Order: sequence, then structure tokens, then C-alpha cells
Amino acid sequence: MSKPESIVAAAKLTADVQVVVNNAGILKVAAPLDEHAEQSLIEELNINAFGLLRIAQAFTPVLEKNGPGALVQLNSVASIKNFAALTTYSASKAAAYSITQGLKESLAPKGIAVLSVHPGPINTDMAAQGGMTDIAEPTSVVAEGIVSSLKAGDFHLFPDAMARDFQGAYQSYADNIIEADLSES
Repeated sequence: MSKPESIVAAAKLTADVQVVVNNAGILKVAAPLDEHAEQSLIEELNINAFGLLRIAQAFTPVLEKNGPGALVQLNSVASIKNFAALTTYSASKAAAYSITQGLKESLAPKGIAVLSVHPGPINTDMAAQGGMTDIAEPTSVVAEGIVSSLKAGDFHLFPDAMARDFQGAYQSYADNIIEADLSES
């Protein structure tokens, strides 16, 4: 994700895809006053936000050619709620979520759907790194949710129990601000 040329090469090798799932991401445990917070944020932004831009730029022509297509972005509940010990991760995921919103609007005229996935802790290496394995849910909840949400044409997916708690509090805002056409206001 940090090497644009590798992403471009991947897009050329997979010229027949119709769905791209950007699941690349890193998590650094860094609170805002930690000595390593700035370096952590730089690294996380490079993968979590700039990586998304690189994926979208490389794969949009492929998805458009093979359309209808879809770009699935794995964001996080941390993209809408900051957790102090994960401040830099939350900031990088908030940036990725903002980019995802821009991609939704930019890719719609090209026949490319965008799905923003906001899981809580999922049973991956990242959950272990963040010390959340005891509350992590299986990866299958994300995979099954992605398939269902793409079929339904959803923009947001909150696939696990923690995420659904966030959805309950966030959905009204998402409906009225994030997913609303405010250009007519």
C-alpha cells in the first residue's frame, strides 16, 4: 500500500475484477501525547488514507471498464469515534472515511458503488495487536455483511455487535448528512 507502483501493477494483473476490497490497514497504539504519536500517524495515514487513494486511482478504470463494479473500503468504528489510546489510528481512519465519502460521490456516475465498512474488533492480527481479542468477532461477520450490503446497495455497513451499537447512535446523522444530497439545500 505504501508503494504506488505495486498497486498499479496489481490493477494491471487483475484487469477483470468487478469488486475491489481494500482491507489493507495498520494500527499503532498511540495516544496524542505519546512520544511516538507523530510517527505513528504518518505511518497510519500512509497506509490507511493514502493507500485508499492509491487503490481508488489504480482500480477505478478497471472497475469502470468491467462495470457495474464496487469498491469496498474497510474503515472502522474508530473512524467515527476516537479512542484515546488509538488516537492516531482513529485520525487515519477518519481521513479514510472522508475519502470514502468523496469516492461514493465521484464513482457513482461511473457505475461504481462504494461500501464503507465500519467494524469493531474482528478476530485478526490487528485486534490482537490492540489487545482486543477477548471481544473480537469472527471475520465471517464482515465477509457476509459485505455480500449482503453490496446486494442491497448500502453505503454503510456495521457488521458486528459493537459496530451495530455505533450504527444505532450514528444512523440518523448518516442518513441526514453523510448520505443526503445537500446540494439542493
